[in-house]
Amino acid sequence: MRDHRMHISHVVLLLAFLVLGHSSPAVDKMWEEWKVNNRRVYDNEMEISFRRAVWQKNLNLVLRHNREASAGKHSFTLELNHLADMTAEEINERLNGLRPEELLLQRNDTFKRASGSATPPSVDWRKSGLVSAVKNQGRCGSCWAFSSMGALEGQIAKRTGVLVSLSPQNLLDCSTTDGNHGCKGGYISKSFKYVIRNGGVDSERFYPYEHKKGTCRYSEQGKAGFCSNFHILPRGDERALQEVTASVGPVSVALNAGLKSFHLYRGGLYNVPNCNPKLINHAVLLVGYGTDNGQDYWLVKNSWGTAWGEKGFIRIARNKNNLCGIASFAIYPTL
Repeated sequence: MRDHRMHISHVVLLLAFLVLGHSSPAVDKMWEEWKVNNRRVYDNEMEISFRRAVWQKNLNLVLRHNREASAGKHSFTLELNHLADMTAEEINERLNGLRPEELLLQRNDTFKRASGSATPPSVDWRKSGLVSAVKNQGRCGSCWAFSSMGALEGQIAKRTGVLVSLSPQNLLDCSTTDGNHGCKGGYISKSFKYVIRNGGVDSERFYPYEHKKGTCRYSEQGKAGFCSNFHILPRGDERALQEVTASVGPVSVALNAGLKSFHLYRGGLYNVPNCNPKLINHAVLLVGYGTDNGQDYWLVKNSWGTAWGEKGFIRIARNKNNLCGIASFAIYPTL
């Protein structure tokens, strides 16, 4: 399906000069193909008209951006992915469910800077078997659950040599008393607090994801993960984040995923000067870092499925004054 979508995007570029500003038979055909590929069925004519208008506005954005990228103005490209019929406001409200952590929590000073050993120039924890397959949270603000479980999966795999997907659904259903709100958002720290309080968390296989909050069904029988504590990194310190990512493993981070360019990201190095580091609204998993053509980047695992970005991952510009707030709230569990 991805090859098919890539083919469509090439057709889009060829037809760009026909499309901008008005509709055409070619655009109508693309719209119909996009709906089929993304299994879209709308309730009524009003909904169809609205979604088509949103989709076409995004089409124009993708065409303009990719044309500028071809001219060297951007280091990344966009595409009409499965979010292309949603407005930025809808995506930010429904998918980006990270709630701002309490300031008191952020004064945690348990971080100890590594001394002596040099930090490697690049790290990719996927190659060491510490990163599970990319998941899709769907239209549920559960990013906080996927991010926290990803960090815990990495620590358990590092200790045991066995990578097991843990259950975000377990957190959705059972951590409300810890302060989380299911699909309406939550906190990475309170996810770890639940696992500590509960004495464990079930595997994804035992307690599968359902895209909505349900009743708590945790069982000792399905327990696959645990933790005893968590550590918060110094706010906005990319150097500390690099050191911990290199020495500890995957780290839960918060970032600003509010821009259309993030929603429709296809590939390349995401470097957007207007990505405000103070407006963090989405939880993801930092799985490594590196440098590409002289530009440092962070390697980030998202929870929007493999059809988004680089098979579910994004490379975000590193050492660019905490771009998108990547180092504003970083946290990892300890066993």
